[in-house]
Amino acid sequence: MTRNNRRNVTDLLDDGRTMATYAVPDGSSGGSVRAYLLHRAKPHLPPWIGWAGTGLAGALGNWRWEGSAGAGVGLTLASVALTGATWWAGKSTSPQRRLHSAVTVAAGSAWVTAACLAGPTAGPIDDMFLMGGPVAALSWNVRMVLRHTPDGAASGSADGGLLEKVGLARAQIGAAKVEPNRVTAPLAVVAGEQTNDDVTKALARIASALDLPTSAVRYTPDAGSSRRGELVIVPEDMLAEEVEWEGPSNLGGSIAEPLVIGRYDDGSLLVIWLPGDPDAGRNSTHVLVAGGTGSGKGDTALNLQTEILSRRDVIVWFSDPKAFQDFAPLRPGLDWAAEGGTDTEVMVEAVKAVIPARTRWLGAHGYRQWVPAAAQQQNDPAHSCQSGRACGCVGMPFLVAWFEEAANTLRALGDDAFTGIAQEARSAGISLIVSLQRPSYDQMSTSTRASLPSVIALGCDPRDEGFSLPETVLDAGAHPGAWGNRRPGYCYVVSPGIPEDRYPSPGRTRRFTARAVPVMEQLAAWAQRNGATADPITAGAATSVAGRAYTGRTTADGAPQPAALRAVQEEDDMEAYGGGLLVDPEDAGIDPDAELPDAEDGDDAPIFGREQGRKPSPDEARELFARALAEFETAGQMVVGPVDFTDWCDRNHLSRSWVSLRLKEAATDGRLEATNTTGRWRIVPTLAAA
Repeated sequence: MTRNNRRNVTDLLDDGRTMATYAVPDGSSGGSVRAYLLHRAKPHLPPWIGWAGTGLAGALGNWRWEGSAGAGVGLTLASVALTGATWWAGKSTSPQRRLHSAVTVAAGSAWVTAACLAGPTAGPIDDMFLMGGPVAALSWNVRMVLRHTPDGAASGSADGGLLEKVGLARAQIGAAKVEPNRVTAPLAVVAGEQTNDDVTKALARIASALDLPTSAVRYTPDAGSSRRGELVIVPEDMLAEEVEWEGPSNLGGSIAEPLVIGRYDDGSLLVIWLPGDPDAGRNSTHVLVAGGTGSGKGDTALNLQTEILSRRDVIVWFSDPKAFQDFAPLRPGLDWAAEGGTDTEVMVEAVKAVIPARTRWLGAHGYRQWVPAAAQQQNDPAHSCQSGRACGCVGMPFLVAWFEEAANTLRALGDDAFTGIAQEARSAGISLIVSLQRPSYDQMSTSTRASLPSVIALGCDPRDEGFSLPETVLDAGAHPGAWGNRRPGYCYVVSPGIPEDRYPSPGRTRRFTARAVPVMEQLAAWAQRNGATADPITAGAATSVAGRAYTGRTTADGAPQPAALRAVQEEDDMEAYGGGLLVDPEDAGIDPDAELPDAEDGDDAPIFGREQGRKPSPDEARELFARALAEFETAGQMVVGPVDFTDWCDRNHLSRSWVSLRLKEAATDGRLEATNTTGRWRIVPTLAAA
């Protein structure tokens, strides 16, 4: 959009001026000059034609009704009726226009009555016609001139006929507020005849009339009225120019401070918050990142991920079934990284386990929700788990649980895999981030989607807009389907802390190129040295579920972070907060390293559908299966099912049906716990394994 077009839009909404160009040929062509003058004079002729018509009506009436008493009564009544009708018809116009019209009609009809009865030249009647008529006509000419000037904008239509063109005739538009590349004007439609829905439906026509993209025109209804709102026009698309990522916006800041992920189309910063703020009345949030193939979802995720890792009081658990294809430079800075499959199953279960442990710790220390002070050592008596004095407990950093390409995880675990987390995690200082291409209801349950308050909606199929954005935002002018994959990084952001009138405003995230890789590696190294480490409560609860699959972020020299090592040693502390490592008393005496008994008679007897093998005794079966679970646990595979025992069955000459029975038996004994996926079981770590 050029600067001239931007000025035209501003003029149109600010003072009602319209710009017209008339071609006058070079030279002194009298015909052309006369045509130009006549064109300019036409709008001012109707009052003068009315003046002449009034004189003619008075002359003809006198010829017909001169001296007639009955005609006098009739003409008087007609004059009053016409004046009243004019006043009634002017109720939808401004008070000044209504009064001006009624006075003009009353004066004209009174003169016609007098001229018909006494004659147009009797006494002062002709003088009144010659002096009063031009004055009345000139008053309307002056009014018309003032209507097209800045000073007279309030007395006429301030939209230059725009609203009438788009089907909103008689709607009133107020004085526009002009900001850099943004024009905001209050709008009120006709009471009882139009609503805010009529304005919403007319947005595309308004954009067409102004020769702007559809996304450049938005309407924000007034929450307290069904006929008032604000019309927002952005004449120039500042997102067309691509901006590369050069580094985080606030290295070493708190996760509670805004995360800058791009900019809006008027040039202002595009930000999002994850933790809540009780002072600002902002709730903590979960985020859905949605966009079709080629919409720039990867770069958007990198913008958000780098902002999170640059903060001092947050840890990140990250699952990526694509083996960290886009996020490899950042992996050293993550507290826990999983590549999908079983590892992600374990991570989901671990997040569920840490929620009650973290919530209990926050409540014991007087926090109704996570705030930055919770991440510091607890030296304030007001936030102490010991009455009357500071407890000195280690702080609890904010936790971000990010599931990239979540459609893969949802297919494996079920469409409600994240429902419990989404509904309960915010109070525990945890933010869930789910990224996928199409958040349709056949992939993600409605309960999960309803529990994700924030969304970053990138380009998509037009039919999928309703899966990403609320209906009110779409009605206000947001249309990510118009972009598809043609404008990577273009997005709408709906999240607590962002003004609602910003929801339908498009933004664009920054692009990550090969030049960004060294900076990302430096950021990951910074996070290893200076970032938060998992507190004993979080690390202990995670270890109680994941065992050796969770070790916490390693330091620069490859050693596990201290919190994860402390967690497995602080059994008493973890039991106080509902965590801890579990062991079945009946299994306490089992030596996982003991050798199986020697072969016995009948080993070659074919059973269980195999060519050879024998049925173990109950004690042998328990020992064999305990040994198998210990092997999986040692390898860090904490979620198992019959399919995972295929190789083990081959080595031990046992059938999968036998394994299925042992899995159910182990679940009864407490060694396994059921997961959301049928036929999948989570191993409960033992003290020996820990």
